[in-house]
Amino acid sequence: MRPRCLIVDDSAAMRRILLNTLKRIDIDDALEAANGDAALAACADGVDLVITDWNLPGMSGLELVRRLRAADGTATVPILMTVTDTVKDHLIEAVQAGVTGYLVKPFTPETVREKIDRALSHHSTPA
Repeated sequence: MRPRCLIVDDSAAMRRILLNTLKRIDIDDALEAANGDAALAACADGVDLVITDWNLPGMSGLELVRRLRAADGTATVPILMTVTDTVKDHLIEAVQAGVTGYLVKPFTPETVREKIDRALSHHSTPA
């Protein structure tokens, strides 16, 4: 199954990089959102995976994760967070909010594939 991905980043350039990376790993079904509100609206169409940045205008990436986890339709959707640093407290906070995994920028297509595969298998395992 090829997942339907939602990419959330306020940088059009970073969204384009992620879209191109997904295409390189044979994932062609991707939506884009520039902020948390647009991401929540996009999730109404159904997504299998969310890749969001930590830093978003208005609603932070962390708040977006909390809101996705609190909603019935997205409570179990795997979420990867892109980060530019690996500050331990930030990573712990993200995991506590419900992030499935994270991608440290810059990343390679191989790393993205590995993280997506891990996230999808983690959430497809029966509880």
